[in-house]
Amino acid sequence: MRFLLVEDNHDLGQSVQTRLSLDGHAVDWAVSLSDAEDHLAAARYDLILLDIMLPDGDGRDFLASQRRAKRDTPVIVMTARSAVADRVALLDTGADDYVTKPFDFAELEARVRAVVRRRGGAAQTALSYADLTFDPLAATVTFAGETRELRNRELRLFEVLVAAPDRIYSKAQLCDRLLSAAEAVTDNAIEVYVGRLRKKLEGSRAKIETVRGVGYRLTES
Repeated sequence: MRFLLVEDNHDLGQSVQTRLSLDGHAVDWAVSLSDAEDHLAAARYDLILLDIMLPDGDGRDFLASQRRAKRDTPVIVMTARSAVADRVALLDTGADDYVTKPFDFAELEARVRAVVRRRGGAAQTALSYADLTFDPLAATVTFAGETRELRNRELRLFEVLVAAPDRIYSKAQLCDRLLSAAEAVTDNAIEVYVGRLRKKLEGSRAKIETVRGVGYRLTES
């Protein structure tokens, strides 16, 4: 999935970006609120990770403005404020969750998974399509009694495709969902990931179909 990280502390920002990128997410990093607005104008995000004290303003004001504008992208606030009243105020302002600094990265990853899962309306972790069961937390697909593990990019690609079966995604759209703005994208990057995922789905009725001149879609044979 594609995340926007808004954090002006270089060491923390770099650590969060690296950790979530290792999970296979595309993470764009903004160091100010104006920088964040520029990113939001250029791309669609699945989640925003938001610091409070930023060089050009207060993250709480930014959050409130997002909600007033009816922008419902999930937001996890990263805050040093630990008082109950502060946390309640953040949730009332429109935050979906928060982590208190300093935080453990395992906790951050768990909260990210929980928020994305809730916003996706998933009451359970695993979902079924065609003859397979997909478990995004375990990063596996199971069919014909066999479980196959998905690597990071394969996992994120399948998450995009299985969320809207039969929808056609262009290479540009898939790049936007899988890769951050800072990553160099080769012409055949998406082709490589699609090829790898197809191998993992061999033997299943779930197929990734190439729509010539348009893009790819997940369909059932």
